[in-house]
Amino acid sequence: MTIRLGYQIPNFTYPGGPEAIFPTVAAQAREAEASGFDTVLVMDHFYQLPGIGDPEEPMLEAYTALGALAGVTEKVQLSTLVTGNTYRNPAMLAKTVTTLDVVSGGRAVLGIGAGWYELEHDQMGYEFGTFTDRFERLGEALQIIEPMLRGERPSLQGKRYTAADTLNEPRVRDTLPIMLGGAGERKTFRFAAQYADHLNIICAPDELPRKLDALAQRCDELGRDRSTLATSYLASVWMAETTDEARALQETQARKLGLDIEQVRASGRQFVGTPDEVAGQLKEKVLDPGVDGIIINMIGNGHVPGVVTMAAEALKPLVA
Repeated sequence: MTIRLGYQIPNFTYPGGPEAIFPTVAAQAREAEASGFDTVLVMDHFYQLPGIGDPEEPMLEAYTALGALAGVTEKVQLSTLVTGNTYRNPAMLAKTVTTLDVVSGGRAVLGIGAGWYELEHDQMGYEFGTFTDRFERLGEALQIIEPMLRGERPSLQGKRYTAADTLNEPRVRDTLPIMLGGAGERKTFRFAAQYADHLNIICAPDELPRKLDALAQRCDELGRDRSTLATSYLASVWMAETTDEARALQETQARKLGLDIEQVRASGRQFVGTPDEVAGQLKEKVLDPGVDGIIINMIGNGHVPGVVTMAAEALKPLVA
């Protein structure tokens, strides 16, 4: 399993209303596959996120959407970035992602994290708890999920979760990969070193050298060869044929959210410009420090036919 070039679809507000949502998502997934992306990802949320839109904006349930995408694609990997551990019983989550793997012919990746969006928890009736609570739950969940994905039958009498010789059949492989997502150098990175095949690092680009050093430390502490744990970075991309067009897309989104555009640009987490300009920024800020792969989203125009292909053609040479 490798994620060198992933395409995330985080936004479902498209022209045409609810009936147009899945056809537009499917078209992006097919275009991503055809143009050379190796993975298509969706968010595991029930409401739209504050940095993208209002909570009331459309949001598809992740695993239902991924199951449908399995039927309209052939080779691209399918995943969440990332599953909120708090939303599902861990044995049920293992079963869900394994079913996705079966129906997709072995293309599922379990992306997972501790969960963070408090409004969703409160309004949907999920326990939010403290930061410590959520990571305690994630640690116990991984003790159940990881062996289930490998064909083992785990038993656990934990503080948060239990399992008793739990079955997980059918499976099409014993190597369904796990991707942790997060920024925590102590907890998340340790879980990644212990359980995961891949880590998606969430931070500002200038923090990446420190994050990679911390990850190497966690691997050393657990006796793991750091080279066996792949890494990626999620980049919000505003790409167009001209720099002015790309900056206008970014400005439109900032106005929608009531944000100061200069503060948005100063954050360093958005990559704006022509295909060549964005490719140069990602090489310098993400890949040169040592991250293995890039996952992009294109909130402003990813749903426009041809835009995903434009991005793939610019970015594929970086990760070849």
